[in-house]
Amino acid sequence: MLENLKTEGYPDGCGPGLDDPLVCVVDTGNESAPCNIDLPKQASYAKQGVVEGGGTPFGVSTITVTDGIAMGHQGMKSSLASREVIADSVELSVRGHCYDAIVGLAGCDKSLPGLMMAMVRLNVPSVFMYGGSILPGCFKGKDVTIIDVFEAVGKHDKGEMTDEDLRELTRVACPSAGACGGQFTANTMACVSEAIGLAIPGSAGAPAPYKNRYEYAVASGKAVMDCLRSSIRPRDIVTRQSLENAAAVVAATGGSTNAALHLPAIANECGIDFDLHDVGEIFQKTPYIADLKPGGKYVAKDMYHAGGVQMLIKELYDNGYIHGDCITVTGKTIAENLEDVTFDDNQDVIYRVSSPLSSTGGVVTLKGNLAPDGAIVKIAGLKQLKHSGPARCFDCEEDALAAVEKQEYNEGDVFVIRYEGPKGGPGMREMLATTAALYGQGMGEKVALITDGRFSGGTRGFCIGHVGPEAAVGGPIALIHDGDIITIDAVNRTIDVDLSDQELAKRKESFTPRENDYQSGVLYKYAQNVGAARTGAVTHPGAKKEKHVYADI
Repeated sequence: MLENLKTEGYPDGCGPGLDDPLVCVVDTGNESAPCNIDLPKQASYAKQGVVEGGGTPFGVSTITVTDGIAMGHQGMKSSLASREVIADSVELSVRGHCYDAIVGLAGCDKSLPGLMMAMVRLNVPSVFMYGGSILPGCFKGKDVTIIDVFEAVGKHDKGEMTDEDLRELTRVACPSAGACGGQFTANTMACVSEAIGLAIPGSAGAPAPYKNRYEYAVASGKAVMDCLRSSIRPRDIVTRQSLENAAAVVAATGGSTNAALHLPAIANECGIDFDLHDVGEIFQKTPYIADLKPGGKYVAKDMYHAGGVQMLIKELYDNGYIHGDCITVTGKTIAENLEDVTFDDNQDVIYRVSSPLSSTGGVVTLKGNLAPDGAIVKIAGLKQLKHSGPARCFDCEEDALAAVEKQEYNEGDVFVIRYEGPKGGPGMREMLATTAALYGQGMGEKVALITDGRFSGGTRGFCIGHVGPEAAVGGPIALIHDGDIITIDAVNRTIDVDLSDQELAKRKESFTPRENDYQSGVLYKYAQNVGAARTGAVTHPGAKKEKHVYADI
């Protein structure tokens, strides 16, 4: 098939026609990082598929903020906000040009949910496609990812890695196009795209450099035209049951905690109640069966060669963890898509449900007097699931990172990083630089870290994010003092500070809201509108308040 694919123009005898359905082929390509550089080329093949399917494609590009570059400094405040900008920009483009359908291609973390949110918000026939993961690098004979670089900084700070080795690792860690290779946010949400039914089966797995990505792109263009003819819309696909399927796949793969923000945000666009605690209930009852980094051994390329996302979904479906009757962009149900999928026992990336890595998902939600609205922790690969220790409080990530780099902390401490929530940051920064430095110093499971911000999908260690209510609105995390004893129990799903209700109420009386440094511009607008992490950190009321759906105009 590849020899017949074209990277530009249209097949012989075919050309754009305004009498045909007008399809927005949107990609988040840019040259900022490897995750996005191949997307425009893949989009050109998707446009070819649209033409072959009888439509007229129009290429559109929108922004992406790449977390690997934004990490560890003020730039990370722009990351989560970019999800909303992506969704909003696609909505405006589609509304303004009256497009009939969407094919969306995304590569880096927030761009995946951003495009999916736009699809269900507009509710025109849509197909999502992931741009593919990066290939692993090789350092001293070992596969490495970008996370190894972040953790190497901690080793370097401790004197356990030379300048030369750190420099060489940075040169080899990202050897190709594609998003970060472990089960970080991009690959987690790519798996979600298949599980939720918005992507064609198998499209999430092939790494970005593999030429069959172009075949999937053509097939995605054709599929959206089939959805148009069959009147299959995103809200037919994204239901409570398909959201539960998506959450199950996140749990089974030990996926990113960020999925607990993105699934509620997608649900909001459909008017479905599905918050952090609903996600957590699925996590709690789903076995962890994919041995993927950062908690495990393998990267996305390895899972693809082992059998891919569809094989994992098949194993969950056969054991009652997946709703098989959910419709997908193929026009078939999940169960029908899985009919020819068989499990390969001659691999050790995806385990059988009967012999899982753990009986519950690789991600756990928590609740207690320190987080009445909830919190979340990735436990995949952790040996210790309980921790109790004195608080070390920091009012921004930079101060915490500086303390870690100087090793100004003790084993057993609980780092508290606050005023980094959706409103307080603003932007709910990820804390990978700090957590990776701790892990690199060999302290990843000897201390704990809690924050009203969030963590990278690449974070490992006892790190609790999304603590709500956030400090900016006077949540209990704002009231903690150095030395207060904090207890985290990921077995019983609790997070508490050893203070009475009366003491917390007394401290609340003297709480004064803080003004952040962003009093104009897009982050100001974001802070004024963003809601709680528990419901997805969304910036508008969603389908429950809409008076019309774009697709019905």
